[in-house]
Amino acid sequence: MEFLIIIFFLVSLPIFIFFIFPRQPSSHIGFKSYPIVGSLPGLVKNRHRFLDWMVEILSGCPTQTAVFRRPGNRQFVMTANPANVEFMLKTKFDSFPKGERFISLLEDLLGRGIFNSDGEMWWKQRKTASYEFSTRSLRDFVMTNVTVEINTRLVPVLSTAVTAGKSIDLQDILERFAFDNICKLAFNVDAACLGDGGADGVEFMRAFDTAATIISERFQSVTPYSWKIKKKLDIGSQKLLRESIVTVHKFADGIVRHTIDQARSSNNMNEDLLSRFINIEEMNSPELLRDIVISFILAGRDTTSSALSWFFWLLSKHPEVENKIIQELNSVRERTGKRIGEVYGYEELKLMNYLHAAITESLRLYPPVPVEIMSCVEDNVLPDGTFVGKAWGTSYNAYAMGRMESIWGKGCDRFDPARWIDETNGGFRGENPYKFPVFHAGPRMCLGKEMAYIQMKSIVAAVLDRFVVEVPGKKERPEILLSMTLRIKGGLFVRIHERT
Repeated sequence: MEFLIIIFFLVSLPIFIFFIFPRQPSSHIGFKSYPIVGSLPGLVKNRHRFLDWMVEILSGCPTQTAVFRRPGNRQFVMTANPANVEFMLKTKFDSFPKGERFISLLEDLLGRGIFNSDGEMWWKQRKTASYEFSTRSLRDFVMTNVTVEINTRLVPVLSTAVTAGKSIDLQDILERFAFDNICKLAFNVDAACLGDGGADGVEFMRAFDTAATIISERFQSVTPYSWKIKKKLDIGSQKLLRESIVTVHKFADGIVRHTIDQARSSNNMNEDLLSRFINIEEMNSPELLRDIVISFILAGRDTTSSALSWFFWLLSKHPEVENKIIQELNSVRERTGKRIGEVYGYEELKLMNYLHAAITESLRLYPPVPVEIMSCVEDNVLPDGTFVGKAWGTSYNAYAMGRMESIWGKGCDRFDPARWIDETNGGFRGENPYKFPVFHAGPRMCLGKEMAYIQMKSIVAAVLDRFVVEVPGKKERPEILLSMTLRIKGGLFVRIHERT
């Protein structure tokens, strides 16, 4: 009973102080802080709208940086300032690792894979993966695989939806497509999740989504010990997390065994990503290989499907953008002799500057990974003058950065692909990655950026050539599900029509 009283006290104290202590004036800059509990009351009040709350807080700060005060002397610095981002991701890269706290929060699911490791462990995985991603053969394989997936699975699924006249969850379809794609590219395994016979893959996806959502909630926990107590007692959400991770590990272990068995039965060395790791002695333990599989599924499935789900919602609200994309597709077909129904090749995709701009603009407003968290290993002062102490937490908020007038000017919250088009030649105009850190930046820059654009542009072009995607209730923004990526809560239900 005494234990329960203590828990009740710890949970209730922030709320009690929030209402009892006088509130600071509305002109207060940054996070409001209270005695004992620091800025926790604001988190309790705004946890359900965390990202939009962060936009409000950071846009109101002179340098788009604020200190979130926690009980104790380890604070948390949050920024949407490009100079600070460059300082953390490049200039003082070694001073801002993921950190043990971050790694420990995700370790149950991601283990020590490339997205949840630092130092030598991270560097070795990065080096191995970078070799694979730098080869032209991978790009060719991406194009071949995407073409097959679009023609044999995606288009038939959408055509069936047209015939049935029923709404479908486009986010789910995009996740299945991306899942099949990354399994084939990285592990040479056909998961067939979008087709028939993909029951194991579907079970994995559901378990992975559940695990990712629950484990992400640890970052917004008011008391860091609450989830640890649940885990120790094997109750509530942490019990469901454990059960989901068992399913995730079972699937990933199966991919590892399949790849190893395939290598033993063949005289030729496989060129897929997983096989490269297997051939490195210090990295071929079953546990690490499993972590690598899970990390690359996260990177290959969740990011592109998240990006495209928000893209198709935005497109439904902006028919003028869709019309310009259709005009560009028509122009590319006229120049290359492609017919409607033929999947575009790499050279044709390169001609689609406006489509590239529209996808990039969608990524600016709805980045698949909206927040990146790090730790600071030594006292530092950011370029804007903000002090960051040793062992403090830090983060940059890509979601907020896309909505900063100080970065993008007036109309920063408007979906406007033209901001990415060079007015002199009509080509795509990129941006400083520290201003637009959607694909990260510095030494941790996303290796799969080109592959992601190939996949996204191929899918959008193939869909818009053949179909009209209608989103009922499109005027209201779908509710955000802040998991390990930025997903749409409840899915994106659409109606598919033949384009005439």
